Amino acid sequence: MDIRSGTDWPASALSNFAPHKFVIDGIQCNSMEGFLQSLKFKNPEMQKEVCKLVGKAAKFKGKNKNWHHTQKLWWQGKEIDRHSQEYQDLLDKAYQALAQNEGFRKALLATGNAVLTHSMGKNDPHKTVLTQREFCSRLMKIRDSLKVARDPQRSDAE
Repeated sequence: MDIRSGTDWPASALSNFAPHKFVIDGIQCNSMEGFLQSLKFKNPEMQKEVCKLVGKAAKFKGKNKNWHHTQKLWWQGKEIDRHSQEYQDLLDKAYQALAQNEGFRKALLATGNAVLTHSMGKNDPHKTVLTQREFCSRLMKIRDSLKVARDPQRSDAE
C-alpha cells in the first residue's frame, strides 16, 4: 500500500501531511510534516510555529532551508547530526507520540498486513529528513505493536 496524500483512506491518513495532532516534548504538533519540517529551524520558537502547520504549508515552510550542506538539524535548541542514533531516536519518539492519536491508529490498523511503501519519498538520507525506509519501517513496527496490544495472544510470527 503506497502511503501518500491525495489517495484513498487509509493510505492518505497515514501520510505525514495528514492532520493528526500529537505532543512531543511538550510541543503541540498538528501533523508529522510540521514536526519534520520544524527540525530544519534552529530557533525553538520558530520550531513551535512550524509544528503547528499541516500538509503543504508545512512542506513549503521548510523547503528552502539549507540543512543539506551541514547535515545538521535541531530540536528544542539542540543541534542533531542527521546521521546519528540520536536522530533516529528522535524520529522514534515522534512516531510513538503520533501513535497516541486515535485517528492515526485506526488508519494504521486498517492497513491490515499490507506492505507499506512510499513511492514519492527519497532514499538518500543526505537529501531528506525522512527516507522511505525510515518512514515505512516505523509505520509497520507501530502497526505490529498495536496489533499485539489489541490481541496479546497474537505473536509477531503470525
